[in-house]
Amino acid sequence: MRFFGLKTCDTCRKALAALREAGITPEVTDVRADGLATADIAAIVAAFGDRAVNRASATWRGLPEEARALPATELLAAHPTVMKRPVIEAEGRFYLGWGADVQAALLG
Repeated sequence: MRFFGLKTCDTCRKALAALREAGITPEVTDVRADGLATADIAAIVAAFGDRAVNRASATWRGLPEEARALPATELLAAHPTVMKRPVIEAEGRFYLGWGADVQAALLG
């Protein structure tokens, strides 16, 4: 299992704690510190399209209009913290956020 998020994100911390409590130790990528690989960006955008971009984030609000107009793949490559999070990949499937549906799918 791979986990993409931010170490400062409350939702990411809750998700990681729940996964670890369930005995799951995901490979964690902090998108601010580690960035996102081009292949991962492509897979995330293929799975979620524009929903992968968090338009409510402080990063988004601070972007100029030219950057906001970029395609999601280019936007995430240039500003990985604008990604909605967490993104979790488990057994080849991607999950976005930490809602009840994602928790049920990953924790049973």
